[in-house]
Amino acid sequence: MRGPVAQHGRRGLNALVEMASERRTTERILNVLRPYASNWTGTLGRGDLVIPQREIPRLIHEILDAVQDDAPPRDAGDRELFEVLMAARRSESVQDQAELLRRSFRILLR
Repeated sequence: MRGPVAQHGRRGLNALVEMASERRTTERILNVLRPYASNWTGTLGRGDLVIPQREIPRLIHEILDAVQDDAPPRDAGDRELFEVLMAARRSESVQDQAELLRRSFRILLR
């Protein structure tokens, strides 16, 4: 009888961890968006945002960074690695190649 109860408890714990992670991600995204809340309401309650066009690329990168920080790390597949390496070969300089690799993958020293 201990097996199913322990398994159910583990699933519940995983669900709680998942909800906390989602909450953190949501809060990070809201922190990125808050400065652009509508001047009329001053909050994100209605969802009105005023984003200058020149800020959109930076805002997209900040949102992606906030979401990727909580993503579980995983190994890159052969296809992903191949595609990025082939794109990097077309870069003009070694610095451009390194930047493309850094943007595509999290590189750690062993």
